[in-house]
Amino acid sequence: MNNLDWLLVFAGIFAAGAAHAGGPRPAPPKAAKVPHRLEKHGHVRVDDYFWLRERENPDAIGYLKAENDYADASLAHLKKFSSSLFREIKSRIKKDDSTPPFKDGPYYYYTRYKKGGEYPLYCRRAGSPSGKEEILLDVNKEARGHAFFDAPFPVMSPDHNIMAWAADTKGRRFYTVRFKDLRTGRVLPDRLDNVTPNLAWAEDGRTLFYAKQHPGTLRWERIFRHELGSAGDREVYYEPDETFTAFVGKSRSRKYLFIGSQATLTTEYRYLEASSPDGEWKLFRPRERGLEYAPEHAGDRFYVLHNRGARNFMVSEAADLPGGPGPWTDILPHREDTLVEDIDAFRDWLVVSERRGGLPLIRVISRSGGGEHYLEFDDPAYLASPGVNREFGSGLLRFNYESLTTPDSVYDYDMGSREKKLLKRQEVLGGFRPEDYVSERIWAPARDGAKIPVSLVYRKDFRRGSGAPTHIYSYGSYGSNSDPYFSSVRLSLLDRGFVCAIPHVRGGSELGRAWYEDGRQKKKMNTFTDFIDATEYLVKEGYAARGRVHAEGGSAGGLLVGAVLNMAPEGLYGSAIAEVPFVDVVTTMLDDSIPLTAGEYDEWGDPGVKEDYEYMLSYSPYDNVSARAYPNLFITAGLHDSQVQYWEPAKWAARLRDMKTDDNLLVLKTDMEVGHGGKSGRFEALKLVALQYAFMLDLEGIRK
Repeated sequence: MNNLDWLLVFAGIFAAGAAHAGGPRPAPPKAAKVPHRLEKHGHVRVDDYFWLRERENPDAIGYLKAENDYADASLAHLKKFSSSLFREIKSRIKKDDSTPPFKDGPYYYYTRYKKGGEYPLYCRRAGSPSGKEEILLDVNKEARGHAFFDAPFPVMSPDHNIMAWAADTKGRRFYTVRFKDLRTGRVLPDRLDNVTPNLAWAEDGRTLFYAKQHPGTLRWERIFRHELGSAGDREVYYEPDETFTAFVGKSRSRKYLFIGSQATLTTEYRYLEASSPDGEWKLFRPRERGLEYAPEHAGDRFYVLHNRGARNFMVSEAADLPGGPGPWTDILPHREDTLVEDIDAFRDWLVVSERRGGLPLIRVISRSGGGEHYLEFDDPAYLASPGVNREFGSGLLRFNYESLTTPDSVYDYDMGSREKKLLKRQEVLGGFRPEDYVSERIWAPARDGAKIPVSLVYRKDFRRGSGAPTHIYSYGSYGSNSDPYFSSVRLSLLDRGFVCAIPHVRGGSELGRAWYEDGRQKKKMNTFTDFIDATEYLVKEGYAARGRVHAEGGSAGGLLVGAVLNMAPEGLYGSAIAEVPFVDVVTTMLDDSIPLTAGEYDEWGDPGVKEDYEYMLSYSPYDNVSARAYPNLFITAGLHDSQVQYWEPAKWAARLRDMKTDDNLLVLKTDMEVGHGGKSGRFEALKLVALQYAFMLDLEGIRK
C-alpha cells in the first residue's frame, strides 16, 4: 500500500474520531482503492477493495474502526432515543422467566433466567415438575470475562449421570466440550477442543460421538468416538466430498445412532446399535444424486422421509431386520399440494409435519391402525411445530404455536383423546393485548404470474391508504421459511403506526418444494423480483407508501436486500437494514478455501461453470453497485463471522460510498468481538435492534 493509500485510511480514522469527540458529523471514511484484477470465463473484473480481506492488515482493521467511529458520530443524535427504545423493549420481557419442563427419563429438564442474568440456567427436577431444583449449568458464571458466549442445552448420558456441554467463546462456532459427573459434582478431566456442539451418547453412558469441523472451511467433516477417561479419540467416519457435511444423532427409540451426510440436494445415512458403540456402522441406503432421505426408528421398523419420485416428499416404512432395512413400502403418498417437512416416531404414534397453502400442519397417525387426524389452528398466518419430545413411549405430543398476534405458546397434546393443554404462553409485560392487533395474509401478484403469500400485522386502528410506514422482511434461500412468528420487540414499531410485512418469496419452501426450486440457482432472480413485486403490491393496496418502506434482511436475506436495492425503482424504499449480508457472491463462491463455499454450489451454482458464473454475476449485489441513488443504509458485520466473512459487507459499503449519487446516510457497524449471530446475551443483543429501530423511526420523523 503506497503513502497516499495510508493517508486516505488514516484521514478517515482521524475525521471520525474527531467528530465522535463532539465535533460536527465527519465526512464518510474512504477505503483505499487498490485495484485487484479478477478474471474468469473471459470476464475481467477489477476489485478495488479486495485487500479488505487481509485480516492481519492493520489498514483493514483501521478502516473497520473508522467506519465504526463514523457510524457512532452519524447516529449520535439517536443515542437518547435508542436507549429509551432499548428500555422499552427490555421492559416487555419477563426477567425471571423459565420454560415448561420436558420429561426425559426420571427427570424434568428446563431452562430458566434470573433477574439481571444475560444467560440461561439449565436445570432439572427429579420425579416431578415440582421436585427439588438441581442447577446443571449457570451459563452466566461460565460467560464471565467473555464478550461472546454460546452454550446450548447440555446433552445427558442415557443414565442421566454425566453431562456433556459445549461452549463457544468467539462466535466462530468452534466449541469446547466438557463433562461433569452429576452424582459427585466433579468436572471430569476429559475435554474436546475446537469441535462442533453436535453430540450423541451411546447407551453405555461412557461413549460420546461428536462431529468435528475442518479448521479452515469449517465444514463438519469427521465423526469421532470419545470414551470417558481415554487418552485419544477414534475417528469413525470421514466425509471426503467437500459438498457434504457430516453429523451424528440418535433415534428417539434409543436403539440406533445415526451418522448423516448431507448436501443441498442429497443425503446418506449410516446406523449403529447404540448398545454396541464399538460396532461397525452400516450403510442405510447409498447416496444417489438428488435423493434426500431421513430415517426414524420405532419398534420393528424404520420410517423414511424421502423424495424418491416425490418432489414434495413422502413417507415410506422399512422393516428393521438383522441384515439391514427391508424394502421401502410407501405409507404416505406424494401430494402436489402438500410438502412433508419432518416426521417424529413414537411407540404408538407417527407425527408428520406438513405444509399446505403456505401454512404448517401437524398430522397425528396411530401406528396400530387407529386412524389419523390433524391439529386445528385458527390464525390466518401462524407457526406450529413439534417441540421437545424425548419420551419414546409417551402419548403426549409437546408442540409450540405462535402467530403474529399470539405469543409463543407451549402445549401438551394427548394424541389419543385429542385434548390439548396450554402449559405456558410467553408473558409480554406492559399491557400487551392481542386484540389490539390484526394479522392478515394476502397474495401479491408476481411479474411472471405467480402469487406471493404475504403475512401482515398492524394495530387495529390502522387504515389502508393512510400512508403508514412499513417494515418488510424476508429471507428466501436454502428452502428456509420466513415464518410469521410473534415478536414482542416488533411492538415498538407497531405501536408507532408501522405495518410489518413478511413476503414469503421464492427460495423458501412455504408453497412446497417447487417454491424453493423456483428461487435457487438459475432461478434465483425470482427471489429478488418477488420481494420488489410484493412491495409494489403493498403500496398499490394501501398497506404501504412509496418512500416509507423500510427493508431488512440478514445473511442470505442480506443478499436479498442488496440485490433488491440495485434492481428496485428509485424511491421505493426509504431505508434498508442489511445484517451480515452475503453480498460478494461471485468472489466468495470462487474461493473454496473459505467457509461454506464448496457446499453451496447446489444452492447458488458452480462458478467453474460459465453459465452459472454469469448468472451469479448478474445479481451479485457488490458487483452490480451502480451510479444511482440508494436509500438510507444500515449495514452490520462481525469480525469473527464464520458464515459471511466481514469483508463482504465492508467491501460493499466501500463501493456504495464510492458510486452512489445520493446524500442519504450509509453506516457500517462491525462488531469486533463476535461472529455471525451478533451479541450473545439475551438483553445485550437488543441494543443493536433498538438502534436500528431508532434509525428507521427517525427517518419517519418519530423520535419518541
